[in-house]
Amino acid sequence: MSSELRLRIISGVILALLVLTATWAGGIWFRALAVLIMVLIHYEFSTMVDAPVKAPLANAIGWLAILATALFIFVLLPSMALAAIVIGAAGAAFAGLKRGAGLWSATAIVYAGLSGLALAEIRGEGLFGLFAMLFVFAIVWATDILAYFCGRALGGPKLAPRISPGKTWSGAIFGAAAGVAAGIGVAMAVRQGGGWMIPLVALTLAVASEAGDLFESWVKRRFGAKDSSHLIPGHGGVMDRVDGLVFAAFAAFLIGNLLPLADRAGVADELAARLLGL
Repeated sequence: MSSELRLRIISGVILALLVLTATWAGGIWFRALAVLIMVLIHYEFSTMVDAPVKAPLANAIGWLAILATALFIFVLLPSMALAAIVIGAAGAAFAGLKRGAGLWSATAIVYAGLSGLALAEIRGEGLFGLFAMLFVFAIVWATDILAYFCGRALGGPKLAPRISPGKTWSGAIFGAAAGVAAGIGVAMAVRQGGGWMIPLVALTLAVASEAGDLFESWVKRRFGAKDSSHLIPGHGGVMDRVDGLVFAAFAAFLIGNLLPLADRAGVADELAARLLGL
């Protein structure tokens, strides 16, 4: 085992333990984690696209929007958090229009802001949120791990050579299969069974996770960056570590909002009720 791979595994295990601890605790602890991820993603994204230099006003608006979103996440006002993201993105796009960097600043706000909001809403406040979040985590982590190792071991045709030359179709297929298996495993552990929606949604989240990985790779290639930052040993930056989780969380957040229940209490309860039969 190479020293780089060993470092990657060790830091990955430590991060997973910290994330799972916050997920188990829930409440203010997980909201703090979601906000921390959001803030670091916005910092890395805006730095990578050089927003502070190319669009300083748009970047300032972006930080105000992210701080407002963080506040609304902490006080459990998701609709206001979403409004802050939308208004901030629109303001940043307009403010940076003349320099041509406004759209990237707006993208940073949406990408980071929705990441924090989606994660906080999926976890929610109760036990159902814990199950829903573990369901998402299991799919994303299984997809990422199997895609990485199977892609390296099997090789074969490239998935998107112009975006990420290291990714292969074999890795993508085995990763998605692992994500589906992990989602079914969590569902069976929670409810001792599983409906037809579980593998379908698990596949959707696995594909979304792989799409998120490709999106981040495209942004880095577009701006000539190898890593989003150097905050995490062996992994690069926070964006490098949560790229798949971000898109999977987006997808789960949409599913939780598109399948309303008559007595719905939130996205977390919705996901648990529809996907895990609770």
